[in-house]
Amino acid sequence: MTILRTTLLGLLAAIPLATGLAACSPLTAINALSSGSASQVTRGLAYGPLPRQKLDVYVPKIRTGPVPVVVFFYGGNWTAGERADYAFVGHALAARGYMAVIADYRLYPEVHYPEILQDAARAVAWAAMESSRHGGDPARLFVMGHSAGAYNAAMVALDASLLARHGMHPHDLRGWIGLAGPYDFLPIENTTTRPVFFYPDTPASSQPIHHVTAEAPPALLIAPLPGQDKLVNPQRNTGGLASALRTLARPVTETYFDKVSHTTLVASLASPLRMLAPTLDAVSAFIDANSKVDTTLTRNMGAATDGREIPATLPRPAKAQSAVTQAGAARAHDKTPAP
Repeated sequence: MTILRTTLLGLLAAIPLATGLAACSPLTAINALSSGSASQVTRGLAYGPLPRQKLDVYVPKIRTGPVPVVVFFYGGNWTAGERADYAFVGHALAARGYMAVIADYRLYPEVHYPEILQDAARAVAWAAMESSRHGGDPARLFVMGHSAGAYNAAMVALDASLLARHGMHPHDLRGWIGLAGPYDFLPIENTTTRPVFFYPDTPASSQPIHHVTAEAPPALLIAPLPGQDKLVNPQRNTGGLASALRTLARPVTETYFDKVSHTTLVASLASPLRMLAPTLDAVSAFIDANSKVDTTLTRNMGAATDGREIPATLPRPAKAQSAVTQAGAARAHDKTPAP
């Protein structure tokens, strides 16, 4: 969080209107500067019985019918984060005509892997069942995340056992979006992350790259250019997962931006910081393309936004587990019943 605060406060200092917000946290300042005039917000909806199993819903104030639904998970190394801090994401998506679901989830040390993912899947199941009550179209359902939240999104989209608990399957998703996500991070170097995944006894099945199958939904993977992200290696994680998806002929768009870091990539969704990168435009284009009845994505073979080619790492072989084994392991760790 120190890196996030330092980086974002430096950016906000360059915005005249942010002068009076210098004492606020960077995310509070971004939210204060982000217009919510186009969105209607419903806060504190429960998707489960526990205190952290809550979410906020942002919908366009003006809509002519049900709109695509995007469930967003924030980052924070699986140890920190609050849905209210990411109101700017909800407002940005609602302004583009989508329903945004910003979900909290239980964090370490309250829980570990895979319980964190069970919360994520539960929130997605809530969106599938309840979004129509708020103006969303559950038939056009997407999952999205940044950093640790991108990991959550990837696992929900790729590991079929997580949604299976709720009578769903990854093909119920129209697509998923990962911003600077860690998808292949063993051995774990970050000492804060290690206990979340029981390191050094972290199972290989905890890694999204090992869950790539021929049924994976379309993916949009966005990251800073290699060298710009000091926390998650874009070439190994974004490039490696994109390569693994392409190997199985799965639709994937892989995009790198050169003026953002790990933290400012998600911040570029906010209206005052969109000059950093066209992140919201890329997300909108992906959602719109995959919201159509018949969609054919043009696969990006690793081209950066400035035309440079980014060499992807070789795909690692997927390690398969039976659906029965995965579902059984998930149930063994889940402390709350499926809805």
